Amino acid sequence: MSESLPRRLPRGRHALSRDELERIQRARLCAAMAEVMAEKGYVATSVADVLARSGVSRQTFYQVFDSKLDCFMTAFEFAADLLMQRLLEMVGTDEIGALAPEVANDPLRRFELTFTAYLEALAAELPYTRLFLIEVYAAGSAAVQRRSRLQGTITTVLADLLGVTDEAGRFTCQTIVAATSAMVTNAAAENDVAALRAVGPPLIDHVRTLWKAGAFGGQAAPSSR
Repeated sequence: MSESLPRRLPRGRHALSRDELERIQRARLCAAMAEVMAEKGYVATSVADVLARSGVSRQTFYQVFDSKLDCFMTAFEFAADLLMQRLLEMVGTDEIGALAPEVANDPLRRFELTFTAYLEALAAELPYTRLFLIEVYAAGSAAVQRRSRLQGTITTVLADLLGVTDEAGRFTCQTIVAATSAMVTNAAAENDVAALRAVGPPLIDHVRTLWKAGAFGGQAAPSSR
C-alpha cells in the first residue's frame, strides 16, 4: 500500500482517537480499492475484494462509505492528492530555490522539471495512477466529470508554469494535457513504468518546438536553450 498502514489494528484498547482511527481505515480502504482495481478493474472489483485486501470489516466499511462507488470516488480524490503530494516532494521549494536564477526563471526549464516529476509520481503510485487514468471511466459519469475538472486544473497549472496569458496559448496547453493523458494512460494500462517515463523526453522536446514556433501565444521570449 502507498501509506505505511498496518493491515489490522491491534486488538483491545489503543491510543488512537476516533477521527484518527477513521482516517486510517479510510486510507487503508482507498489503497485496497486502488490495488484490487489495478488487478481486476472497477466492474469486477467487489466490496468483498476490498475488505479482503484491506483487512477492514464489512461493518466498518459501511460506517465509512455508502457504497463501492463512494469508496472509489474517495480513492480518486485520495489519488489526486497523493500524486500532487509526490509531485511537490519532487519539485519542492528547496530544490527549485537551489537552481541558478537563469534556470528557475526559465519557463521551459520549469516545465521540464515539473513534467518529469509528474511522470515519476505516476510511476511511483501505479495502482492509484490506474484508478486515476483508467478505471474512472468505468465508475460512471460523476467520476468522469470529476476527472474532466481535474484536467482543467492541470491545464491551468501548465499555463502558469509557462507564463501563458491568452486563450490561444491556453488552448495549446489544453492539447498538451490531453495528449499526455492519452500517452500515459496507454502505458499505465500495460503496467509499463518504463514506457510511462519514456513519454517525457519527446513530449518535452515537442513543447520546446511549439514554444519556439509561438504556439503559446503571448508567452515570454523563447529560451535560449
